Amino acid sequence: MSDPLDTPSSERPSPDASAPVSSPAIEETEQGTETSLYAAHKKLYVRSTSGLFTKWRWILVWVTQIVFFGLPWLTWNGRQAVLLHLVERKFYIFGAVFWPQDVLFLSILLIISAYSLFFFTAIAGRLWCGYSCPQTVYTLVFQWIEEKIEGDHSARLKLDKAPLSGRKLALKSGKFAAWGVFSLWTGFTFVAWFSPVKELLASIPTFGFGPWETFWIFFYGTFTFVFAGFLREQVCRYMCPYARFQSVMFDPDTLIVTYDEARGEPRGVRRKGDDPASRGDCIDCGICVQVCPTGVDIRKGLQYECIGCGACIDACDPIMDKLNLPRGLVRYTTENALKRGWGSSEIFGHVLRPRTLIYGTILLGIITAFIWGLATRIPLRVDLIRDPSSFGRIEGDMIANDYTLKIMNMTEASRTFVLNIDGLEGVHLGENKLITSDNLVTAGPAENLEVIIEVKAPRNSGQPGSNRIYFDIVSKDDPNVKRREKAVFLYPN
Repeated sequence: MSDPLDTPSSERPSPDASAPVSSPAIEETEQGTETSLYAAHKKLYVRSTSGLFTKWRWILVWVTQIVFFGLPWLTWNGRQAVLLHLVERKFYIFGAVFWPQDVLFLSILLIISAYSLFFFTAIAGRLWCGYSCPQTVYTLVFQWIEEKIEGDHSARLKLDKAPLSGRKLALKSGKFAAWGVFSLWTGFTFVAWFSPVKELLASIPTFGFGPWETFWIFFYGTFTFVFAGFLREQVCRYMCPYARFQSVMFDPDTLIVTYDEARGEPRGVRRKGDDPASRGDCIDCGICVQVCPTGVDIRKGLQYECIGCGACIDACDPIMDKLNLPRGLVRYTTENALKRGWGSSEIFGHVLRPRTLIYGTILLGIITAFIWGLATRIPLRVDLIRDPSSFGRIEGDMIANDYTLKIMNMTEASRTFVLNIDGLEGVHLGENKLITSDNLVTAGPAENLEVIIEVKAPRNSGQPGSNRIYFDIVSKDDPNVKRREKAVFLYPN
């Protein structure tokens, strides 16, 4: 990063030089003044920076992308470790297999995600937006590619203003090609979470993807290309709903990126001979605005466009070092801390307050319930449906009813189950090819086994009409894996 202190004040960019116009565009006409309903957009040329928060942003980029791009390639028991298989309607997550009947766990997981967002936002603002949001992550990756190909923010600005030439065409083409490859690979990886990655990989040479696979690869890839390559801060400013309602989760004790106005004002360039008391610590270099990925001037106070990434802190601290002034003109702090001059101990002492305690207690309760549900989950589902076309057949001294029995083995190992029936004296299973004489039936790994069974009972065991019977399905090797289903057994009048 170039040193703003070495640049003559006349040549320094104004603080808003790289920021989008925040007020509505106004133009004069013969009839008078017309005001646009929308702000005029000005392209941002974000200046690169380095520091603690920038390092953390890149750490989160690596973590999230290793998870996103890496998990589909891991194997487990000879299959993809994480596969949300839509065709088979099964979710494979390492050693667990989840079925549509387990949608409750997905619902709880979404609730946990929502309350986590509320909880961490109440504590430290828009951490998700600044460090883990896909829009933020991919924008950072695209900006890195852009800088490697076209140069720093000044070089990119000059390149865009320059007339079309062979060099400009080559640089732009190279940038768009790199963006395109990354975007398509992102779309391919997204689909690999829902369709076996090995099958997708084998389809690349012949482009033999299925219709929905082709659609989502290009759909997700195109939106990655457009959002991270062109729209960037406009997604955060105009399209993201979270930016609009996140302020309701803030309070005066929420940690946010803040400019210390009392210390920084009045701001201006420092010259030899100036009275130090006549100026604040801010020299109005505008670097904090130039490094902001959404073009926010943090000196104007908290704004909904701020994603809390801390880039302005990383930019301002080195300037303070060069001026032999204390760091923290722009810093993470709270509204109360700024007003009352609190230190770190007072700030962190107010982390636990009614709002965060309520969010944290609810979140802890939901997480506990989720873990308990997973730990006590019985990997067996049973559906029992009586044949509605049969009202009970008379076969000598016996009455017979037909049922469809569906056994879902929710593990990846074959399992043998024992079938028992009670509720009527002498009730028993009829002959069936899939059920042995010992009432044993075997379901394969992650199999949804469907068996048509005949149940018989003596004519004198029940009353005419409806009688209640019960099916017990118990795993032979683990008695804790069992289900008890009730059914109706009809006796003819």
